[in-house]
Amino acid sequence: MSLPYQWILFDADETLFYFDALKGLKLMFSEFGVDFTQADFDEYQLVNKPLWVDYQDGKITAAELQTIRFEPWAAKLSVTAMTLNSAFLSAMAEICSPLPGARELLAALQGKAKLGIITNGFTELQTVRLERTGLQHHFDILVISEKVGIAKPDVGIFEHAFELMGHPERDTVLMVGDNPHSDIQGGINAGIHTCWYNVHGHDVPTGITPHYQVSSHQELQKILLP
Repeated sequence: MSLPYQWILFDADETLFYFDALKGLKLMFSEFGVDFTQADFDEYQLVNKPLWVDYQDGKITAAELQTIRFEPWAAKLSVTAMTLNSAFLSAMAEICSPLPGARELLAALQGKAKLGIITNGFTELQTVRLERTGLQHHFDILVISEKVGIAKPDVGIFEHAFELMGHPERDTVLMVGDNPHSDIQGGINAGIHTCWYNVHGHDVPTGITPHYQVSSHQELQKILLP
């Protein structure tokens, strides 16, 4: 049976992989002798979340995001912010695991469509995580915003991917992701089809209309391979 798409592009964090930042930060800070609490995490997120919005809007670079978010803790621990960031990404790679059904979906799609990843996550984590989970062989392209210098939803990161893909017809490409503002709006900006992986059942944001909406990888597999 032929798929409706020649290419399926996935986001990484919270689309293919768990991204439990609190768990990763607890592990990382334990190596510095710190018992990192939920209150500490809430305070961290007050800085971190707006930085991600600025990064997606092209207002700051990946390096700025990665350092600014750890500057308060770097000052407390007398280390550099980049030291903490690197330790955090290592901890995240250590605890990572695929989301339920992700491994099975990728296996089912193998040989039926070309697969790729477009992620706003950071280089230091992406390649290690793919190797550790044994999923790297599924993907024909891996596009990381930090390397490209452009983040989703900017059409530029998709144009970069299309070059690597050999410029397929746009209606033969599907973007799957959990973030409607970066993944879905980004796919719409690029003129490709989109699937919102909406596991928590959130309302569709005003002005963003995905072609599909699923709450599990099994549901997506039924759409692609009925």
